[in-house]
Amino acid sequence: MAGYKAPDFNQRAASARAAKEAALEKLRNKPVADPAAIAAREATQAARKAAAAERRAERQAAIDAEKAAKVAAAEEARQAETAAAPKAPKSEEELKAARDARYAARKARKR
Repeated sequence: MAGYKAPDFNQRAASARAAKEAALEKLRNKPVADPAAIAAREATQAARKAAAAERRAERQAAIDAEKAAKVAAAEEARQAETAAAPKAPKSEEELKAARDARYAARKARKR
């Protein structure tokens, strides 16, 4: 039994040329695409894209409506809160105490 003999450069070059020629021949023998089939494929693709765009628009509209409803509900709650509890004007002592409390809280955060 003879040992393995690696192909030399000429054999490898011939093999590469043959493979390249086979690939080119396969490409030459490929049938030309039917224009009607191409048009049909493009039409289905366009319809698919339009349907996807419509679904995205519907989804975005639902999200926008939900956000608007949340904003409206928050606004109604805020208005109801302000209407239910009318604020009496605070005295100067109360205002000063609130200001001092804010100042103390700010200083405490910095420490």
